[in-house]
Amino acid sequence: MTMTRESVSASVSDADLFELRHQRSHDDLWPMLARLYGAHPEYARFRAGLDDAMRRAWADRPTTLKKLDIRRDLEPDWFQRPGMVGYVFYIDRFAGDLTGVRAKLDYLADLGVTYIHFMPCLKPRDGDNDGGYSVADYRAINPALGSMADFEETVAAARARGMSVCIDMVLNHTAKEHAWAQAARKGDLDYLEYYLTFSDVTLPQDFEKTAHEVFPAHSPGNFTYYDDMGRWVWTSFNEHQWDLNWANPQVFLEMAEVMLFLANRGVEVLRLDAVAFLWKRMGTRCQSEPECHMILQALRAVTRIVAPALIHLEEAIVGPAEMLPYLGRGEHDGKEGNLAYHNSLMVQVWSALAARDTRMMTHVMGTHFPPVLNNATYANYLRCHDDIGWAVTDEDASAVGLSGPLHRAFLSDFYEGVFPGSFSKGELFQHDPETGDKRISGTCASLAGVERALEAGDPVALDRAIDRVLMGHALIASFGGIPLIYMGDELGMLNDYSYTTNPAHAHDSRWLHRPVMDWDRAAQALSEPASVPGRLHAGLRHITARRAATPEIHARNATEILDTGNRSLFAFARRAPTGPLLCIFNFSEDWKVLPRDWVEGQGAGLFDLLSGAPVGDGNGKVPLPPYARVWLR
Repeated sequence: MTMTRESVSASVSDADLFELRHQRSHDDLWPMLARLYGAHPEYARFRAGLDDAMRRAWADRPTTLKKLDIRRDLEPDWFQRPGMVGYVFYIDRFAGDLTGVRAKLDYLADLGVTYIHFMPCLKPRDGDNDGGYSVADYRAINPALGSMADFEETVAAARARGMSVCIDMVLNHTAKEHAWAQAARKGDLDYLEYYLTFSDVTLPQDFEKTAHEVFPAHSPGNFTYYDDMGRWVWTSFNEHQWDLNWANPQVFLEMAEVMLFLANRGVEVLRLDAVAFLWKRMGTRCQSEPECHMILQALRAVTRIVAPALIHLEEAIVGPAEMLPYLGRGEHDGKEGNLAYHNSLMVQVWSALAARDTRMMTHVMGTHFPPVLNNATYANYLRCHDDIGWAVTDEDASAVGLSGPLHRAFLSDFYEGVFPGSFSKGELFQHDPETGDKRISGTCASLAGVERALEAGDPVALDRAIDRVLMGHALIASFGGIPLIYMGDELGMLNDYSYTTNPAHAHDSRWLHRPVMDWDRAAQALSEPASVPGRLHAGLRHITARRAATPEIHARNATEILDTGNRSLFAFARRAPTGPLLCIFNFSEDWKVLPRDWVEGQGAGLFDLLSGAPVGDGNGKVPLPPYARVWLR
């Protein structure tokens, strides 16, 4: 009997697809859950409930998304490809609401964007909500932004243009106004088990001896006492954010169901917030415990069974050794997060710019990070919605002859703008006099020197500041991973000092670099190409276009960190099967020179893909202008 393509297709039912995917991920899911919850008296009921939840979510999954699932199964490297470029924004500050976002998709497409991160858009608590990360309802959209129907329409419109939508899902905590917390507060014993609460202060005091404080300045400690409950509640971030008890399998089930609900609304990337905090253990920092990775691998397996078009971005702003496991190491290799923020790369870029010295950057990037990752890659950024914490260890500083405490203090002073000769303007965030920790807020342009140069009316300083912004973006676009552009950075938007007049924001200097999108500035970028917005917008458009046309940048190709012998230059090679791409960046305002023999010794030629022109002076040297960025094939 001859079977047609149609008859073969018809013989593969929805039920068959589910079972095949379940078999594929079976060993990634159930053994993890048995280790986490196997001894729990409700484990059998939990297991049956999770299986039923996955089958129901699959039955409810729209046909268009099931087709996307098949496409992603056939193209599992889709998020690692050179055409992936991200753009990150708060919906209200970018376009007012979800309807407004749909009207701005042409703008994003023109910039080369294929990945859009809507900053927290699920329904938050009223009042102070930690920028939307205090979620009152995971299944509803913030009503100020629109409805769930508006959300689905916007996501579908973006997908039709080849753009994947990412949203935040907070795993560590809910708002105290969430229905689970409200039930717990009223004494419901089942929901009390959803959270970490204590009737006596003894255990909280013991945990406090080693647990890390997140916001010591405005939210000290990790516990809050509620008189109406007569209990202490674990509140790592703020008193209105109650930490979930992930040792309770019912919490896993509830959150897995939420993930599948959001996946069925068309979300393609879930940014899992505060993943390092999921598991608490006495005598530790209560961060990055082994169970965190078991939970995250199991959640990844759940979505891979039901919604393989969805990938996970794990937000863990920690040191390199602690961050890499969130991309899967050891038994979790290739099975945990598909994306994680490359916080170390961001910190090292700003450190090298201030010091005009790339030695520590070369050391950190070459020593702590593998050349390639399995089924995962980095989300690279220069700026985001958050502050910059100077994650420079004493050991790494010492390796290049620096003092860790002194260098961290120098960076804070430099980017606050108080260090002599600084080009930057920023503000401190969460200054802790006891530890000396001083983090920094500021937009990319203001930290890079655009604001100070404009104030001084110095055209040379302005040229250098623009070059810093473009060099940094050329670096994150070629390093390996998805480059993320934070809203307004493509226009050189400056610090917004008006945040101090808003009572809801005045206590938090991070609102300094969360300005409302300036659409007049965006229009100026197109009408006045010689303006600051025009130069930056055109520069970033060019970088994203060149990235998309450069196959060596695919994340599966190894990134090899190179030592140029010149402390102002940072270089790496993308080792593709067809030959290397050599990327070189000058972190100073002075001309630098590399021997032609060194460049050719890396297997590269002398043609720069970014400028579309050859480099070299014909005398055996490759001169590099201030803040040069070259991609040599």
